[in-house]
Amino acid sequence: MVLTDPIGDMLSRIMNQVRVNGSEVEMPSSKVKAKIAEVLKQEGYISNFEVSSKGSKKTLKLHFKQNKKMKNAINMMKRMSSPGRHVYVANDSIPRVQSGFGTAVISTSKGIMPDKEARKQKVGGEVLFYIW
Repeated sequence: MVLTDPIGDMLSRIMNQVRVNGSEVEMPSSKVKAKIAEVLKQEGYISNFEVSSKGSKKTLKLHFKQNKKMKNAINMMKRMSSPGRHVYVANDSIPRVQSGFGTAVISTSKGIMPDKEARKQKVGGEVLFYIW
């Protein structure tokens, strides 16, 4: 099966598991998805992730962070850039998601990073998605 939008597929799988209050999700892996998972872990939305190989196929497994009421740390994700529409921002106009309570994941020339890190390094780029 050929995916035309692997990041969109990743976000859909995550949100489907969040909606059913799942504790983990598994998907095909890539370098970009692993870097996005690293950013989600750094920002506190997932507790851990692992990349495993089964033959020639790699899989990425995300473990969601949950509170005492078994509620996921992720409330919503919104895809900004897609294969047909790219949304770029300059370093001085990086958006604040949910008045600073959310995170914009940005693909910059220095790699994929959260909005706070992009502001700190003063780099702009393509806004992949918002998460809160």
